[in-house]
Amino acid sequence: MTTRGRLTAGLTGTLIASLLGAGAVAAPAQAAACTGTTTPIGAVQGSGPDAAITGPVTVRGVVVGDYEGSSPALRGFYLQDPVGDGDRATSDGIFVFEGSGAAVQNGDSVEVTGSAGEFQGQTQITSTTVTVCGPGAAVKPVDVRLPVASGTALERYEGMLVRLPQTLSVTEHFQLGRFGQVLVSAGGRLRQPTSLLRPGPVAAALQDLNDRNQLLIDDATNAQNPDPIVFGRLGQPLSAGNTLRGGDTVTGAVGVLTYTWAGNAASGNAYRLRPVGALGGKATFAAANPRPTGVPDVGGTVKVASANLLNYFVRSTGCTLGVAGPATGCRGANNAAELERQAAKEVAALTSLQADVVGVMEMANDGYGPGSSIADLTARLNAAGAGTWSYVDPDAALGVTDVVSDDAIKVALLYRADRVTPVAGTTLVDTGFDGYDRRPLAQTFTRTSGPGRFSVVVNHLKSKGCDAATGDDADRGDGQGCWNARRVAQAQALTAFVRQGVVPTAKDPDVLVIGDLNSYAEEDPVVTLEGAGFRNLVQRENPLAYSYAFDGQWGYLDHALASPSLAGQVTGAADVHINADEPAVLDYNTEFKSAGQVASLYAPDRFRTSDHDPVLIGLRLR
Repeated sequence: MTTRGRLTAGLTGTLIASLLGAGAVAAPAQAAACTGTTTPIGAVQGSGPDAAITGPVTVRGVVVGDYEGSSPALRGFYLQDPVGDGDRATSDGIFVFEGSGAAVQNGDSVEVTGSAGEFQGQTQITSTTVTVCGPGAAVKPVDVRLPVASGTALERYEGMLVRLPQTLSVTEHFQLGRFGQVLVSAGGRLRQPTSLLRPGPVAAALQDLNDRNQLLIDDATNAQNPDPIVFGRLGQPLSAGNTLRGGDTVTGAVGVLTYTWAGNAASGNAYRLRPVGALGGKATFAAANPRPTGVPDVGGTVKVASANLLNYFVRSTGCTLGVAGPATGCRGANNAAELERQAAKEVAALTSLQADVVGVMEMANDGYGPGSSIADLTARLNAAGAGTWSYVDPDAALGVTDVVSDDAIKVALLYRADRVTPVAGTTLVDTGFDGYDRRPLAQTFTRTSGPGRFSVVVNHLKSKGCDAATGDDADRGDGQGCWNARRVAQAQALTAFVRQGVVPTAKDPDVLVIGDLNSYAEEDPVVTLEGAGFRNLVQRENPLAYSYAFDGQWGYLDHALASPSLAGQVTGAADVHINADEPAVLDYNTEFKSAGQVASLYAPDRFRTSDHDPVLIGLRLR
């Protein structure tokens, strides 16, 4: 909230008006004649980005959105000229900042006298007099379609009652829990350009189209962490049993098109359709993307999975960078109760994959002993019924300590000992390259029954975040984010590690490279691995695959690449859509939730255990 917003929140109408220099806010007169001279709302709005008329004005129109009341309400209402000024370039709606208690109702004809101007990019009238004239004329919502022609195309509808006649898809719900907002797009969810196209002009053109093909649907207030969260499926609030998944749809949404923020700079000023509180407002989301009931059929006699755990830490205090490293902040669960909630979901997710080997990312880097996070998760998996889960311990195999990384998190390998057997002497960590953030871990396995030897290398390359990125690692504006050069170097080192270390040690060329590469399919690090001969299994099965959503765009960062000799033994590869499609607020965390939401938004199931979807690969080994 701006300084001005903080000062005015919760104050009386008279004091607000005094602070704004607008005089006293009067109680509305009722059933007045309202026949005096007024200025058309369109003339106040003008055809540009700012108000064409500023200062004292009197306007008349019909209330199309009632958002009065104290903060975090918008503290005013939207007024629209039902006839309009005949100029298609100007908006016939405007926000009236009234700042007091309820004064009007949707459908009222209202006359307002006040001061016109801009506030956080939206034209508004700060009122001194509000007169209810009686019932207003009917206001028909104007149709607005996506994509729009330009970034300023929605200005002409600011403050008006609009309808989105298309079937639009949920393309982001990351801030649904915090701000009650959903991002929608036409023609399905938005695709990450560099997941489909090489960085360059064509990818940039798709990015431009994506930027014009999205709109927020927001609730009625600027409240943070609202309870209830109104946008679940079928018009019902969000809950663990009534989710809202990416790809779900809304058709014919009606609301007021506002240019507002969500009450915090984390969700800044943007065009938002507000159906709640609008005249005839509606936005009902349909379950167009059902939750999966099983896992994809990838075939094979051996199954391998890759899963990002989103920080599995058994400790909430006293964490270090490795067993003997310096102190660092803990991640994941904040306390024992959250750990139990997280663990229940993680066990449900991992066991549902029915995999024989699981490479995991974002495991706490706290060693491999009885009190370690990986030992804890393994014990919980066994307690859930399998009884045969184990994990690869590179420290024991190599006779060293903290070999995997000096980060707070590491990669790890879990496996079912009744189905596969680690080959003695083939546990490897790439210590020959110092540019990793989390060193790759390799292990060769054989089947416990039947033929087949194969090696799995699990990875977690440098993230795209821009902290401290300079030079070649800075964002080049091509869609690959920061640290791309570092990830390319890591991909090159990984190739050398497989060729010079894994294959000779295993005495077998069949290698599966898995993990969170923090690179979309057409970005340089993945292309580097493909250039070295690795086959991109997920892309081969589905060019439109996704495992992750960021800024409303969907692609996959979680990869499975096979060496040439293994590629012909792959029977299938697919993302398991249990995480990325689900709202983040359905995870195990308890902070920023009411007591009721701590219960209603949580279930000990496999959904939303992470922000990444697992990848499942089937192998028929020879």
